[in-house]
Amino acid sequence: MSRPDLAGRHGLSGSAAPFSKLALPPDHLTNRDVPLACPVHIGGARVSPFQAVDQDRLYERVARQVADLVARGDLKPGERLPAERELARMLGVSRPTVREAMIALEIAGLVEVRTGSGITVSEAPPSRVVAFDAGPSPHELIQARRLIEPEIAALAATLGSPADVAALEALIAELAESPDHRASQTVDRAFHVAIARATGNTVLVSIVEGLWDRMFSPLFEVVSARTGLPENRRMTLTDHHAVVAALARRDPAEARAAMLAHLTHVQMIIVGSNEPAEEVA
Repeated sequence: MSRPDLAGRHGLSGSAAPFSKLALPPDHLTNRDVPLACPVHIGGARVSPFQAVDQDRLYERVARQVADLVARGDLKPGERLPAERELARMLGVSRPTVREAMIALEIAGLVEVRTGSGITVSEAPPSRVVAFDAGPSPHELIQARRLIEPEIAALAATLGSPADVAALEALIAELAESPDHRASQTVDRAFHVAIARATGNTVLVSIVEGLWDRMFSPLFEVVSARTGLPENRRMTLTDHHAVVAALARRDPAEARAAMLAHLTHVQMIIVGSNEPAEEVA
């Protein structure tokens, strides 16, 4: 027997669906409420069981809204959620944000994500989940790195020494020989921290260390695995060589551009080359 489908259960019959507890009275609706595939009928008005998420909110807010639907019984165990694209439209957020929210829900045990069959509510979801903080948003984290690390690379090109360049070349060689993803991730972190250290600025070192510490979060780990980031070591090695070559030539503009190109490659893998890297304000 196929699993029940949310849109099919509530969007085709025309009868009132059990989502009325979430819906606002028609006179309180705003222009952010969009006609959806699974409407609720209140006083003749079609109201979505999902509410658009404000643009400045993170994936935890999306996860909380889905969790509330599960807790209230509006989403049943085994029930299939709308597709990622449709959920993004319903909630008013990007697909990467929905993807992150679904992973946070999966980590919490509320949903199951199965290739080819979509996202379904777990057969035995936990009765209560206090928080969905599985780490920072991966696309926000890469966005922050794209803003910060190119400038650090430019400064390192000006202030770094031949010894710094030699140390970075040794780390590239070590990365090439790393036996697994965990080992390569550790060496990758050391490479980026070493570039910050080449500036002689301990605050910049702390900033890069902090950014990388957040890349070891459960959410980033799952997103990395599902998007194939660990399999792109050749791209990483090529990009790292380009950055070090610019540092060796003491060329700040080239170092900045090389680091930005590297992090843009990472962003395209994490977010998806056909998806926006951030919410549209």
